[in-house]
Parts: sequence; structure tokens; C-alpha cells
Amino acid sequence: MTPSQAHAFARSDRSALGMWWWTVDRWMLSVAALLIAIGVALSFASSPAAAMRMNIGDPFHFAVRQCVFGVVAAVILLGASMLEVKTIRRAAFFIWLGAILIMVALPLFGHSAKGATRWLEFGGFTLQPSEFMKPALVILIAWMFSEGQKGQGVPGVSIAFGLYFISIALLLIQPDVGQTVLITIAFGAAFWMAGVPISWVMLLGGTAVAGLSSTYFLFPHVASRVNRFLSPDKADTHQVDRASEAIRAGGFLGRGPGEGVMKRHVPDLHTDFIYSVGAEEYGLVFSLLLISLFALLVTRGLYRAMKLNDPFEQVAAAGLFVLVGQQAFINVAVNLNMIPTKGMTLPFISYGGSSMLAMGLTLGMALALTRRRPGAYSPGEGLAKTSAFA
Repeated sequence: MTPSQAHAFARSDRSALGMWWWTVDRWMLSVAALLIAIGVALSFASSPAAAMRMNIGDPFHFAVRQCVFGVVAAVILLGASMLEVKTIRRAAFFIWLGAILIMVALPLFGHSAKGATRWLEFGGFTLQPSEFMKPALVILIAWMFSEGQKGQGVPGVSIAFGLYFISIALLLIQPDVGQTVLITIAFGAAFWMAGVPISWVMLLGGTAVAGLSSTYFLFPHVASRVNRFLSPDKADTHQVDRASEAIRAGGFLGRGPGEGVMKRHVPDLHTDFIYSVGAEEYGLVFSLLLISLFALLVTRGLYRAMKLNDPFEQVAAAGLFVLVGQQAFINVAVNLNMIPTKGMTLPFISYGGSSMLAMGLTLGMALALTRRRPGAYSPGEGLAKTSAFA
């Protein structure tokens, strides 16, 4: 048996799988796998308390489901990372269109919870279409910006703004201000990276700030959350207070696996406040490790994106990594009581099928765009240097 036959992924392997293995960024792939594993581990810590509070007989109901979501998300991530650039653009269009059509139907057929109608229930699974709309929208916006820059008569910037306004309008109908903020930040990042005049960027930024400020007066739940954050002594801040206590109680090394106490008193411990569960049981060391993993994923992804030659690939990949990083930042900031509560999941960590699967899709497409293809990178960054990522 020759060495190439003995090794399934030898450098001489020209199969689709072999080429993928030597061109994908295996550091980011490893970080994604580790985050999914951490999410599953924390679900086993949080599931019994959550199941008890919801009167679910199986204490590991949420943990088992999270395992399934994690496996499916990993499959989606790997499958998406193997796609070609043209396929990613086409897939993004159909994903965005499908998500938008479902969001249009939500007021009539959607499932309501906590004053919002964001989900579609079927077969025991709750789908949140906006989670899948986000990465697809980033891809389409980058595509339109790149088409507009070619000067061939395609009104790319106008179409990009149209897609953005349609998306946030449907989000605000639900209402979902948190996702609107997240999409606006990703849109602004793509807008800036596309090389538009700085005056346009400043105008968009000012409009975004004005729009965000107006939500305080338009949506009572937004005003309530801001008021609770600014005047905690005059409002019910039970959930945030318990999460803060859990983080403080964890100390440097934590109480130990399964020994967390505060998770019994945090209603959304397995979703929005899963970070506090990990901090209490594994301490500051774990918290810093988790933040470092997200920082590594995002900074490495942005570095790879900025080295790309194609404007579309550069803006799309960077926008997707900004999406992941900003969502992680918002979740951790809420847990640390640095900003008002947003109802934002921690990527790959929080319980939730839509969030987990959509994050697998997001990172998978980002990895596909940053794969080392001939001519994709600037000189010195081509396939000849793949050994640096072995």
C-alpha cells in the first residue's frame, strides 16, 4: 500500500473531499467543533433545571435535543464549507426568499411567545426564519455591492438597501429589535468594507442611531428593558441579577461540573443565559477561554477575508464573521449586565435548533468563501502555503 493510499487526505488526493481538507481553514473548523461540543456539555448542565421548571418529565430533554441539533449543525457546516462561490450566492438567494416568505406569513400562522411572533411550529420543532435570513442577507448584500462596483448598469447599492429594508421591516413587525440591530451592524460593516464614500457611511450610521433610538418610543418592551437597565432599583431585574450572581459565585475555577445553584432561578438559563451557567460551574478560566475561542474565530476569519482578492468574497466573508462575533458579544454583554437584555443566543452554545442550525450554515459559508483557491488570495497567500495550516 502506498503512503497516499494509507492516508485518506494525502496532499496528492485530488478528490473533492481531499481538496476540501487541504484548502479549508482547519483552525477555524476546530474552533467551531469545540464550540459545538461546549454547547452540548453545558446543555447537560442546564437541562435538568430547565426541564423541572417547565414540568418536563425527562431531565435531559433539552440536552438530547441539543445533541441532535449539534450533529445536524456540524453536517450543515461541513456541507456548506464545500460549496463553490457561485453555489453560495444562489443558495443565499433561495434561503433569503424562503425565510422572507415565512416571515410574511408569521402574523397569520406564527407561534407567539413573550409578546413576539417570531416562530413557526411544526412537528414538535419551532423554526425561527430570521436566523436563516441573516447570513443569506449578508451574502446577497455583498453580491449586490460587488455587482454595483463593476459599473455595468446594475443598481447594486439600491438593491442591497431594498433587501435590507424589507428584512428589517418584517423583523420589526414581529417585533424583534435585537435581530434588527444585529443585521444593521452587519449591513453597516459590509457597506463600509465595500469601499463606499465615508460620507455615505456616516449618513447610514446616523440614520441607524436615530432608528434605534426611535424603537424606545415605538415598542413598549424595548422601553421596559432600557428602563430596567438604567434604573434597576425601580424595576424587576430578577433574571439579570441571578445571572450576575451566578457569574460572581463561579469565582476563578467555578463550583464544579453540575454544582451550579443559580441556574435553578434563571428562567432562560439554557438559552440566553447559558454563559452564566458555564461561568458558575467552571469559573473565570472557562469564561475567558470561551471568549477567546470566539475572538480567535472572528479575528482569524476577518484576517483571511481581508486577504481575499475578489470584492464579493471579501465583503461576504467578513460580513458573516462580523455577524457571528457581534452576536456573541451581545449575548456575553447581556450576561455581564453591560447592555439591556436582547434575547440573543450565544452562537453554538445556547439551546435552540434554529440558532444552532443557522450558525452552522453561517460559519460553513464563511469557511467556503475563505478556502484557498487558485487566485483567491493576494500573492503569498495561495495554495502553496497550505502547509502553514496543517
